[in-house]
Amino acid sequence: MSSFPYAERFAVNRALPAHGRPREEILAELAAIGAEEDSFWETGRCSGTMYCGDHEHYHFLASAFEQFAHVNALQRDMCPSMTKFEAEIIAMTLDVLGGGSVTDGPPCGLVTTGGSGSILHAVLAYRDWARAERGVTTPNLIKPETAHPAFDKACHLFGVELRRAPVDPVTTEVDVDWVADHLDASTIALVGSACNYGYGTIDPIGQLSDLALRHGVGLHVDGCLGGFILPFGQRLGYDVPAFDFRVPGVTSISADTHKYGYAFKGSSVVVFRRRELRNAQYFYLTDWTGGKYCSPGMDGSRSGGLLASTWAAMVSLGWEGYLTYARQIFETSQAMQQAVRSHPQLRILGKPTFLFSFTSDEFDIYHVNDFMRPRGWRFNGQQYPNALHMAVTRPQTRPGVAQAFAADLAAAVEYAQGQAGQPTSSGAIYGGVAGGMTMAADEFIKAVMADMMDQQQAIPPDA
Repeated sequence: MSSFPYAERFAVNRALPAHGRPREEILAELAAIGAEEDSFWETGRCSGTMYCGDHEHYHFLASAFEQFAHVNALQRDMCPSMTKFEAEIIAMTLDVLGGGSVTDGPPCGLVTTGGSGSILHAVLAYRDWARAERGVTTPNLIKPETAHPAFDKACHLFGVELRRAPVDPVTTEVDVDWVADHLDASTIALVGSACNYGYGTIDPIGQLSDLALRHGVGLHVDGCLGGFILPFGQRLGYDVPAFDFRVPGVTSISADTHKYGYAFKGSSVVVFRRRELRNAQYFYLTDWTGGKYCSPGMDGSRSGGLLASTWAAMVSLGWEGYLTYARQIFETSQAMQQAVRSHPQLRILGKPTFLFSFTSDEFDIYHVNDFMRPRGWRFNGQQYPNALHMAVTRPQTRPGVAQAFAADLAAAVEYAQGQAGQPTSSGAIYGGVAGGMTMAADEFIKAVMADMMDQQQAIPPDA
């Protein structure tokens, strides 16, 4: 498959055009590209990625975005609507995540540009709060190995030692005893996932809460993936343990509105139990010649369109809408998990929720992926052990998708049994499954990233 599928069909801009193109022509090109790429996930065979999949909803959000696309959320004096949208997004998120149970001060939050942004802001807040309030100068943070790499990135950027706690290989939940043994006076926070990206399982937040309270450290719950669906699963009666502010030791939660909140990409929320924790990561510069400068987050200018469209998504759905979608997703996930369990050669990892991961003790599970990928299925891959996961979203709830999954999986298992001991052609890459690696993993990833960033120069001259 070509890395540059449009190079032969559309003009390649190697420099800024001397003369602009007609708008109608540009829009037609975008429409052609968009329609082709949408057709891939519209089948319902793509894990995660497209959480809503409803074009009518997307058109509605685009209309809301359009009203404020030109607005910079930084200029609140000119656009007080930004204060309304942001405050209400945070308030609605707190409502979903048990903010009403907080009695030791008003909870609060920030709207960020994505899950990594929410996690980075949380780690920065814990570092600076611990330095100011506890005198911690050599901070460390403890996360489960399964927690998102954004925590690793945050620790790398902010000079925080990261301690990775092992997980139980059967439950995939963090080893709380290991966390207790490695927590010390310089620990700024513990991390638990609800749920983790790899397996869709929830760490024992209650036990982590007890540890955090006993030692006076923070507890961040990464709900970037599950924050806007697990609470609704709880309401529907599914076995989802408490993980939010109803658990007393939880001091912050990240939740992505651009996933199961059904907002446009580039939208997430991080909420805090106490204002002093959020305020710890504020930046001030009061003696600049350009005027007094302060920033509640790392971003300066932000899109007013994203705030408006995120707000519109949440108020248009409400509890009823989110519950309806959650019911469909959980039911579909249960049906797909049952299809996996019907094969003794396959094994589901841990106790998953709406997202599940499966492996095999008889053959390399990537043989299953090799068989199903030409049939349009796009799974996300894990390693240690090799596994495939399916994050069930609204496109999978369409009629016939779960049944097609069951039929194709049965054929894939039969194929994989005949391939035991043979090499596979796919492997584990976050966000998708790439071809087999022929070099060291670190060098491979660097090469892939460089290729993506330098693709303009990499387009063949004669394309």
